[in-house]
Amino acid sequence: MNVNKVVIIDGYNDEPAGLGVPPYLDIYARYTAGAIWSFDSSIKILYFTIDEVRRDFEFIIKKINSAQLLIVLGGTIVPGKYLGGEPIKPEEVLKIGRLASKPIKILGGPMAKFGFGIEGGRRPIIMKEIKDYYDIIVKGDVEIIVSRLLEEKLRVESIDPYEKRENAHSIRDFAIKGAKIVLDHPNYGLNLICEIETYRGCPRVITGGCSFCAEVLHGLPDFRPIEDIVKEIEILYQFGVRHFRLGRQPDIFSYMAEGVGEKEFPKLNPYALEKLFSSIRNVAPNLKVLHIDNANPGAIANHPDEAREIAKIIVKYHTPGDVAAFGVESADPVVIKMNNLKAMPEESLRAIEIINEIGAKRGYNGLPELLPGINFVYGLIGETKKTYELNLEFMREVLRRKLLVRRINIRQCIPLPGTRMWTIGNKIIRKHKEIFKAYKEKMRKEIDLPMLKRVIPPWTILRNVFTEKHQKYATLARQVGSYPILVYIPEKVSLNKYIDVVVVDHGYRSITALPIPLNINRISIDLLMRIPGIGKKRAAKIISKRPFRSVNELRKVLGNEEIVEKLLSIIRLNIER
Repeated sequence: MNVNKVVIIDGYNDEPAGLGVPPYLDIYARYTAGAIWSFDSSIKILYFTIDEVRRDFEFIIKKINSAQLLIVLGGTIVPGKYLGGEPIKPEEVLKIGRLASKPIKILGGPMAKFGFGIEGGRRPIIMKEIKDYYDIIVKGDVEIIVSRLLEEKLRVESIDPYEKRENAHSIRDFAIKGAKIVLDHPNYGLNLICEIETYRGCPRVITGGCSFCAEVLHGLPDFRPIEDIVKEIEILYQFGVRHFRLGRQPDIFSYMAEGVGEKEFPKLNPYALEKLFSSIRNVAPNLKVLHIDNANPGAIANHPDEAREIAKIIVKYHTPGDVAAFGVESADPVVIKMNNLKAMPEESLRAIEIINEIGAKRGYNGLPELLPGINFVYGLIGETKKTYELNLEFMREVLRRKLLVRRINIRQCIPLPGTRMWTIGNKIIRKHKEIFKAYKEKMRKEIDLPMLKRVIPPWTILRNVFTEKHQKYATLARQVGSYPILVYIPEKVSLNKYIDVVVVDHGYRSITALPIPLNINRISIDLLMRIPGIGKKRAAKIISKRPFRSVNELRKVLGNEEIVEKLLSIIRLNIER
């Protein structure tokens, strides 16, 4: 059968080492498109996100039924709350499969491998009826399966759904040729950020790896060559992408580490990271965001000198507001041992100190250069009520040491097929359901709030905040990058714009901010009262004495030089707006 049209539906993915919920575009759609265009560059690919499908379902079903091949991608292993899009639901996968009667249908991504992760603490939903509606459910690598299917002239019976890539280098052409698919993403030209893979697999495979983690199923690390990564970024950059995250790996610090397969924590390789980051900057000189994601606190603690050097390299070439997400998972030594986790509490604290030492200084966009993020996983083997107290005490110690942490991610384990936790299931989570809720709230109040005030104090000016969504009479916005802080703007601002804001208040995991420059002669009393140090009385006084034609007039009314000096950095005195 000749193929001239393929439809790709991006249902979004969220995994421990990979994010594909808008504004993120992960590797699945890019590599798959690359596999198709490597086979025949004339094949027409229609790319739709699941949100686009929802908005115009009947039209897109018609498009699907005019194609020879349908590829549905996605799945959440670590589901969260999303502002930029809503991942595909099991019933939507079935509905699309049922109504797409003409093409051969492929299901790929985490939902095909593991099932549907609906919420933390529950096994993924594995729906047996999916096989009635899809011809191939990919358990290996979807781009390899698609390539093989095209070579076999769409003979489904010739396909092994478990087939994987030969090695990391083998997907070079797919990554490069598939870059063009970014042009069809709804966030293209706005706040699109591409997730970049550096390697997969884990050095700790030799000790069995963490009890809940699927990364060990890939075996030992298979590093993508520096030249392959850089070439992919160069092509993405040529197509107009300006935001990148090196997020597809379990530990960016261990990229090209020496002694993999011999040691649990192979020696870190600063030279390779220097070459990688400097080369990226050479091919993408005017990029706007270059961030990382995962980092192993055990690797950093075991190789502190090399880790410091790597942190300095990252800060030298990246953009500020970066986050090294630490898989601490637990501060309970019993849980750490029973689940073969990466680091003991003191090692994790040492790793946090090292990153703070290099990355805590504030960058040009208003955020610290590079901070750790902390991941806690609950429901693991050996967990007791004491585990919750130890985790909380661990974070209290972080506060006491005046260390900065960008965010704390608290989740309940989703037991995945092939991991040790699969046999345990959610019985520990069920047992500790109420404790989990209580301690999560404690963590938010005692740690998150004071920590956020340290990381982003009042009067901080955040640059290049992208306005994403209206919520009643307010606007929700975020900077582009790793774990962007949610910015609540208490007025309606034009969407899809980059603006600067000043921080005026804090929630547990968000901030309230006002767009700047503020026109002191036009601003409403409600917004004026939100500015730190102004309050109701000063706001009323300012309103009654407007318009101000000079700073001296404002100075006389306020009677507080400190507030005046701070205001001067965020206001203008124009009589007309």
